[in-house]
Amino acid sequence: LHVHSAYSLLKGSIKIAKLGELAKADHQPALALTDTDNMFGALEFSDKIAGYGIQPIIGWSVAIDFADQGDGLRQIGGPARQLPRMVLLATPRHYAYLKISEGCNHRCSFCIIPRLRGDLVSRPAADVLGEAERLVRAGVRELLVISQDTSAYGVDVKYRESRWRDRPVAARITDLASALGELGAWVRLHYVYPYPHVDQLIPLMAQGKVLPYLDIPFQHASPKVLKAMKRPAAEAKTLQRIRDWRAAVPELTIRSTFIVGFPGETEADFAETLSLVREVEFDNAFVFKYSPRRDTPAAAMPDQLPEEVIEARHAQLLATVNEIAERKNKACEGRMLEILVEGPSRKNPARLEGRTRTNKIVVFEGSDRHIGQVMNVRIVHAAPFTLYGDPAILNLN
Repeated sequence: LHVHSAYSLLKGSIKIAKLGELAKADHQPALALTDTDNMFGALEFSDKIAGYGIQPIIGWSVAIDFADQGDGLRQIGGPARQLPRMVLLATPRHYAYLKISEGCNHRCSFCIIPRLRGDLVSRPAADVLGEAERLVRAGVRELLVISQDTSAYGVDVKYRESRWRDRPVAARITDLASALGELGAWVRLHYVYPYPHVDQLIPLMAQGKVLPYLDIPFQHASPKVLKAMKRPAAEAKTLQRIRDWRAAVPELTIRSTFIVGFPGETEADFAETLSLVREVEFDNAFVFKYSPRRDTPAAAMPDQLPEEVIEARHAQLLATVNEIAERKNKACEGRMLEILVEGPSRKNPARLEGRTRTNKIVVFEGSDRHIGQVMNVRIVHAAPFTLYGDPAILNLN
């Protein structure tokens, strides 16, 4: 079984063709995982490996932990049964992705995920919580709760209850998040659509059961474009809800995803997205240039935009996101922040890197013994997407 990460494949450190050749020579399947944390990265990944005989795993159906030499697999949480149910980590031991459902009931016109993964299928709450307990016992300090639509968890099974710790727990994201918050690990929610019941997650953040972080994929602000995308549009209500959330949890961080250059997008439509970004002041946002995906309704839509228009809008929106992110990061200078130390910095392996409770990256000097630990760092410098801690102030003992 040859397993490599999507990040490695996309960055070119592992040749895709070579992986296919190895699998063919050994008469073994080759799997490649989407360790990218956004949908468009997963789509790019899936497109890139097509034709090489490599099976894409989209949405972390399985997670793999790479041994130092690159080939070994470490299993935790009991014996593996069938492949999709293996409890294997593709991350350092101190954090893990916790998949709560497969598939998606949305039919966004630009997305191939439902065609690849099917409709929403939620796991019983007791199964998710049992897996989470095993992960925490194995040393996991942070649980990253994921699915294609985390806030829709349980809709398909009508929020059916299952028994955990001798009590019923409903397959509902609020009930699940509250129970996960009892395990003593950080709980971070990804891919949350702003359904009304998301308001009930905010008190859990205020109580410290769930990290003060929301990843909401708005994609656009224009009602016309959202309708063409087959996405919900209720900007005015959402803006007020965000104000209420931040009033209840002042440290709340909100990240989002936007697409520019969707077919038929006018300057006025694009201006609405710019206005939303400035109004909300997202702490971070992925900004993607629309490109047609095979077998999606959007690919056949009229009024496909010229590449130069898409490029210009992408640059403008990205500059706006970066300016806001840098300003908000600057506000962290001088503060003492709690971080979970993840490992060597990706850009400078001589230093360590960690994340705050609000998912901000912090780079500082330390040693290997701090990896996997929760510790406090005083922030002395801020860039748009990275904070830096002062090693003279950091307690390294």
